[in-house]
Amino acid sequence: MLPIVPTDFTPWASLAGGILIGLSAVMVMAALGRIAGILGITAGAATGPDRDWRIAFVGGLLAAPLLWALVTGGFPAQVVGGNLPWMAVSGLLVGIGTSLGSGCTSGHGVCGLARLSGRSLAAVVTFMAFAALTVFVLRHSGGV
Repeated sequence: MLPIVPTDFTPWASLAGGILIGLSAVMVMAALGRIAGILGITAGAATGPDRDWRIAFVGGLLAAPLLWALVTGGFPAQVVGGNLPWMAVSGLLVGIGTSLGSGCTSGHGVCGLARLSGRSLAAVVTFMAFAALTVFVLRHSGGV
């Protein structure tokens, strides 16, 4: 069985992060008329005609933890249990799922639900159900 690792309860940091995610989604929609879905943004950064803002957005995602470390003096401690091959397989499956679902958690969960999209609601319900099922199976089957 996988060990249960407790996580810190961080309501203020979580609230601040949620506000920043929502604010960035609103800014992208208001300024550019685009959905702030990471899958679409990164795909367009490689091949799209409007690459500049997409590269800046991805650069901001990469710079944010560095800025955090600069301001606070270090990175938050993170514990990731498990083995790397299964993590790689999991990441590949997530990538395939986002392509098949025409979007990712940010595109469907943050932006799609805010626009009352039925397709996004179906996607969010599906990936949340499978996430819960995966955690249940791994916790009760002895893990991978």
